[in-house]
Amino acid sequence: MMGKPFAGSNTLPSSIRWLVAIVALLCGVAPIAEVNAAEVAGSFSQGRSRFSVVAGNGYAFNDSYFVLGVGASYYVVDGFNVGLDVEWWSGGEPGIVKVSPSLQYVFYQVPSVAPYVGAFYRRSYVEDLQDLGSAGGRAGVYIAAGRNTHFGLGMVYESYFNCDESTYVSCSDSYPEISLTVAF
Repeated sequence: MMGKPFAGSNTLPSSIRWLVAIVALLCGVAPIAEVNAAEVAGSFSQGRSRFSVVAGNGYAFNDSYFVLGVGASYYVVDGFNVGLDVEWWSGGEPGIVKVSPSLQYVFYQVPSVAPYVGAFYRRSYVEDLQDLGSAGGRAGVYIAAGRNTHFGLGMVYESYFNCDESTYVSCSDSYPEISLTVAF
């Protein structure tokens, strides 16, 4: 039997209908927005880790060194990571080990390349000399080489604390950096 519905039995006030519609829309869109944010941030998304390997040549104390390093960082939020890197300088005198905690932000929203900026503190342990502290900044770009792999090209500026120019040629330095990073 079809009759006229009781007043209010199938109708809600318009303000509640709007509220229900908005909540339903938000519940349906929120998971999509979350997935899209993770897809956009990709290797640079919150919870991901980055591992790097450094190999190259360095020059200090009028001597040439073979530099080997490893690093790791963790993305605490999309694009922003905290990390720790260690370098061993060998083949020259004196021996050098460098330990560097760092912060970095990757502008993952830019298509094709991902510009980055960062800051670091470094402690250099130089054989037979007093340890040397420094701080610096870096900027460059990451270029995708695979799903979770990026080549990095950038520049670094570093300034040394309590630096004695009679021991060291310069108390600040600028140099290029080339990296290969893999995110997990």
